[in-house]
Amino acid sequence: MDFVGLVLVGVLVGLTTVLFGFGGGFVTVPIITLVHADLGSDTARVAAATSALVMLVNAVVSTVSTKRETLAHLKGEWWLFILLAAGGAFGAFCAKFAPETLLKWGFVIYIAVTAIDLLARPGFFRRGGAKVRTKAVKGAGGAAVRVGGVGAEEALGEGGRGIAALFGFPIGGLASFLGVGGSVMTVPMMRRSGATMTVATTLANPLTLIIMLPAVLVTITTHASTEVPGMLGSVDLRSALALLIGAIPLIVLLRRRVPKIPEVIHAWGYVILLITAGVVVAVS
Repeated sequence: MDFVGLVLVGVLVGLTTVLFGFGGGFVTVPIITLVHADLGSDTARVAAATSALVMLVNAVVSTVSTKRETLAHLKGEWWLFILLAAGGAFGAFCAKFAPETLLKWGFVIYIAVTAIDLLARPGFFRRGGAKVRTKAVKGAGGAAVRVGGVGAEEALGEGGRGIAALFGFPIGGLASFLGVGGSVMTVPMMRRSGATMTVATTLANPLTLIIMLPAVLVTITTHASTEVPGMLGSVDLRSALALLIGAIPLIVLLRRRVPKIPEVIHAWGYVILLITAGVVVAVS
């Protein structure tokens, strides 16, 4: 694929970054896999490393462009951040020694299991899960008030309950090992905690930033066995630059004016894109 073609694909990367919080990983990995199919055992490693750099830059741009009130949902989550970063570094380090087959099919299996989970287990398509039971009690002055009677959506707010810090390390490790970013785990988890699709996919970007910063530092020191012009470590800088040229302007534009998409359509779009990325890598 030529440079202009990759720039056009970058537009799709930018769109998925804003709408689904993917940071570009689920588009970048399949595309780079196709571009460098001739690298043999290095293909999956170069795809994952290049994806990590693209996701990092996109996540920085998206986070900077995000409204402060939305980012406030992550306030005080320091242990989650630390464990995400530690997992990101660990996963990228392990990827240095992993066989190409494990990276490729790990990506495919990871997506397949996630897609099945989203479709089979309740909570992703209907925000907040079950409603909270209600009862009437006497309030001050004898007035009847309702407690526990608010739907999960109303009680928790748009950000839901958040993600437990203990999940940070496995999320970061898998995300950087396979080059997929954290959204495939964080979006479903935030969704089931009661977050809206808009907030869940938006917050996936700063979480991806935390994961991918240490991961990129590791990948640029890992050299592919096949010498390719424009490579830095295992990162294909030429392809990454083309993808970012197409992605960044769209991210800035849409992050400031986030499209309003019905929850169900937004959720189904996430699942469909997830499955499509897995199929492309599987058949490449």
